[in-house]
Amino acid sequence: MHSYRPAPVLEALGVCSEDEQLYRALLARPESTATDLAALVSWPAHKVSRHLRSLLSLGLASRTPGRPARYVPAVPEAAVELLALRKQAAIVEARLGASVLTAEFRQPDAFTVIRGAEAIAQRFYQAQQCAQEEVLVLDRLPYALLRVERGVSYRMIYDVASLAEPGDLIAARSTGCRMLRDVPLQLLLVDRRAALLPTAPDVVVELGPSSLLDALLRLFDLLWHQASPLTPALTEGPLTSADQQLLSLAAAGLTDQAIARRLGVAQRTVERRMQRILRSLDATTRFQAGLRAGQQGLLA
Repeated sequence: MHSYRPAPVLEALGVCSEDEQLYRALLARPESTATDLAALVSWPAHKVSRHLRSLLSLGLASRTPGRPARYVPAVPEAAVELLALRKQAAIVEARLGASVLTAEFRQPDAFTVIRGAEAIAQRFYQAQQCAQEEVLVLDRLPYALLRVERGVSYRMIYDVASLAEPGDLIAARSTGCRMLRDVPLQLLLVDRRAALLPTAPDVVVELGPSSLLDALLRLFDLLWHQASPLTPALTEGPLTSADQQLLSLAAAGLTDQAIARRLGVAQRTVERRMQRILRSLDATTRFQAGLRAGQQGLLA
């Protein structure tokens, strides 16, 4: 007689059946070790390790500090929503790629190609000078960003990998921006009516009102909701602003080692502060601490 296995429900969101099987096992036995899970699903240890890495990268699980490592499943509703947002972003990116190819084949009036480092730097400067309401930025653009006064608001999303040094993090945090893993492209949007899109070294496509511009705006909004704030909310509560900053970095998926490097402190300091945060929030895992901090508005 064959054993019953539930039909997969996350396949449409890019989760393979084996990843989902391990996720369901983790839902049944939260805070299991890799050894526990291997016994539960009857897999060899190397296969469990491979699929655990996949669950971590998909945001379907988190790893607790200490040894042996234990794994906590993401809340299904939140996990599915995040996967759906990523899927939508991937669809938008695919449409964007098709539109760029079309622009290269038959360039409409809404597209202008700018070539050469000097011309591109000047255009980025001019675009920000002309901004009246809002400037949106994806990743660190290869040209210095001018902070325009006159009440123009900036919203920036940095790729985690671009914040390699403590000074980078301080500079980014001062702008009130957000942080995300694997930002798909570099982009500057001005007043939701124009965009500068680097497509190759020393080549930028400038876009006016068009379906492609609409797609880029939609992509930015999707990524903004996925990104983690670098400037935590300064609300009263059990966490200091430094604690909130550390939790924000952890929520973005950084390891203790990566957090220590970005903050310019020792890894042991990060681990000690994280343990104090867990106690302050009466939480046993980082995942639980993040949920409770979010519910209290400490990471908004």
